[in-house]
Amino acid sequence: MTSPFISDVPAAGAFSAWEDVCAAAGCPPRLPTVWVSLADAVGRVTAAPIWATRSSPAYDAAAMDGIAVRAADTIGAGPTTPLHLHPDDFEVVDTGDALPADRDAVVMREHVHHLATDDGPRAEIRAAAPPYHHVRSIGEDVATGELLLPEGHRLRPVDIAAAAAAGATEVLVRRAPVVAVIPTGDEVRSVGTDTAPGELTDTNSLMLVAQAREVGCDASAVSIQPDDPAVIAAALRAAAAAADLVIIIAGSSAGRDDHTAQVVADVGVVAVHGVAVKPGHPVVLGACDGTPVVGAPGYPVSAALTFDIFAAPLLATLQGAAPQARPTTTARLARKLASVVGMDDWVRVRLGRVGAGLVATPLPRGAGVLTSLVRADGLLVVSSGVEGHHAGEDVEVQLLRGLPEIDRTIVTIGSHDMVLDLAASDLRATDPRLTLASSNVGSLGGLVALRDGLCHLAGSHLLDPTTGTYTLPYVERLLADEDVVVVRLVHRDQCLLVAPGNPLGISGIADLARDDVRYVNRQRGAGTRVLLDHELSQRDLHPEEIDGYTREEHTHLGVAAAIAAGRADTGLGIVAAARAFDLDVVHVTHEPYDLVTTAKVWADPLLDPLRDLLASPAFRSAVHDLGGYGVEEMGRIIHP
Repeated sequence: MTSPFISDVPAAGAFSAWEDVCAAAGCPPRLPTVWVSLADAVGRVTAAPIWATRSSPAYDAAAMDGIAVRAADTIGAGPTTPLHLHPDDFEVVDTGDALPADRDAVVMREHVHHLATDDGPRAEIRAAAPPYHHVRSIGEDVATGELLLPEGHRLRPVDIAAAAAAGATEVLVRRAPVVAVIPTGDEVRSVGTDTAPGELTDTNSLMLVAQAREVGCDASAVSIQPDDPAVIAAALRAAAAAADLVIIIAGSSAGRDDHTAQVVADVGVVAVHGVAVKPGHPVVLGACDGTPVVGAPGYPVSAALTFDIFAAPLLATLQGAAPQARPTTTARLARKLASVVGMDDWVRVRLGRVGAGLVATPLPRGAGVLTSLVRADGLLVVSSGVEGHHAGEDVEVQLLRGLPEIDRTIVTIGSHDMVLDLAASDLRATDPRLTLASSNVGSLGGLVALRDGLCHLAGSHLLDPTTGTYTLPYVERLLADEDVVVVRLVHRDQCLLVAPGNPLGISGIADLARDDVRYVNRQRGAGTRVLLDHELSQRDLHPEEIDGYTREEHTHLGVAAAIAAGRADTGLGIVAAARAFDLDVVHVTHEPYDLVTTAKVWADPLLDPLRDLLASPAFRSAVHDLGGYGVEEMGRIIHP
């Protein structure tokens, strides 16, 4: 190949080119057919129409417990003119019984009074029964010779029941697709294996096999293959001989150990290498020995979306079924979202209902951020011709969770704190239908989102340098027209996080200006960033004197991780984050962290479980045990 990427085409064009190459390479357009029993047919796709071989019901049947009568014999019956039927004029029936040949209606048991008269037993009715009242006519559900299900239909439990009622005992379906997953990489280790720095756990195989099984495939993964083109080629050929689709994980980019595209080209044919989607750009689409091949990027989010965008539609095509489409909804965007023109940008979002509408909050967008898929409620596709969307703009979202679940989501936007994570866990344990979704955009961003009606709660610890007070001055400026409620969550220690033993001997903010100290900062608008700027100004220090001032992380845990990895020497953060990474701390200040909302939202029953949690001694104790937190005022309303 003359360039690292053969092509960079839109997803639809890439899929079409892949189909053409697969057809030219002799890949079967459809899977073979097999007969399966109805008990084994759920999830399979019909390979031929299913016709009714018998009617259902197969006879005129009673639809209620009661008495079978001739409708003509009931004429004149009414509330004031009850009619007494002789035993020869009715027959007791139960639901499902065949209607006697000389009867054409059923009177419900509840509307029949059985009497003992001088002339013998009688059945009293007080309303006339029209012909075929409470009767299931022959073929009411399905009639002999009627089309029950078309070809290309994915069978559901109700379809199986209907087919059985129509006389079927087995159905002709497409064989379940066989998917083989080939993980590659010298640095990749099996799940359960201890990993050293530079080594990765093979989570992708687990995920892709599960994705394939979820869409009805027989899927499995082979052992991890080293970064050796000959070995990968042999594994590909062996898999292609037995599978309907082969997915090779990693090696699809342009690094020195990225061999997937060349291997596919050597033993088969490459249709596309490089697709205009993000994440997932370096995907490889091709064929080998009459079997379609996908080269999935090694980043987990890219791999998962590659399956959704390319593998899942192809597998549906092989079965002669329509691709399974996700339901969509419209939501307002919680914050500005930039995107690269020229690529479809698949953005994971959290959803919640705030006021009358849904709000979508973008999650971290890195291709390796697997947890963004775990936390996502939906996918927002920013099309290739769009530079992004503004905060508050209506966008279409593909749903990954049902709307009833989303309606039970408390949307929190603002400053990051681990107490919110703990609260989310405890609330879900108490009520599995309830979700507390936190998005970390900084204290100022949270207050702006609350002002714009894009969240229920804003987490804030913004210091006002002029007054020395927290949050309330910003509330007065940004939310002057709102009936605001400010609830104390915790007091917490803000510290300089340092490596174990504090090897550089950092003793305070003044040391950040030393030449041998590398700092990692929080993003603009974060309360911790505001605190740092205040502390610097108090010492007449300037941002340009701090090595790393422009290096940003969006959470306390992100700061701690950077220090633990050796990418920085220190950064402002909370004690709980330091404990999570076994770091030491140098105390800077003790500050309040508050939840800001409106009176209307605070009174919403949706927040009842959260209010109860903040009053819980057990929860307060758990927060205290995280370290560096004061819980004495937790749940107290400090404004108004």
